Amino acid sequence: MGRIKKNPVSIEEVIRVQEDAVAKAKAKYDAEVAKLKDLLAKRDEMKKKELLEAVEKSNKTYEEIMEFLKAEE
Repeated sequence: MGRIKKNPVSIEEVIRVQEDAVAKAKAKYDAEVAKLKDLLAKRDEMKKKELLEAVEKSNKTYEEIMEFLKAEE
């Protein structure tokens, strides 16, 4: 005896549903990547601000700081 399908679904319908699922997942992925990039940019700005504040509070000259940074390479 063969199996009888109660609600036959065409392969085209299954493909369309899967394409929709992939499109939704990609949209969510893209949104999460955008959030990550924004957070990384904010972190970099905070580090730059912190570094600038440290330089301003320092009693070292610009030349001394640059010499120190170049010596570390």
